[in-house]
Amino acid sequence: MTTRPRLYGGNKVVGVLALGLFGFLAAVFLTSGFGTAEGFADGSITRSIGYAMFNLPGADIASEGFLVAFITIAVVLDAALDGAVMLATRDEEGDS
Repeated sequence: MTTRPRLYGGNKVVGVLALGLFGFLAAVFLTSGFGTAEGFADGSITRSIGYAMFNLPGADIASEGFLVAFITIAVVLDAALDGAVMLATRDEEGDS
């Protein structure tokens, strides 16, 4: 026979601290101000991110160039794909 679940009446200080933390975070969130949203000049986020990533002139946002990281990741992913294709192929002389 099963019994009904019972509420654990342990340390009430932890519950009061949790409610106090919730009240503090709610007060901070409600009193914080957000700046006005600004879009890109020509409205093309994709083009601006591409220019910024490859460190080309014409980017609307200032950032570091990530060309070396992009090429390194491309080579590693290409090697992983080649390895997966090699492992997926069957030997012609082996058993099925």
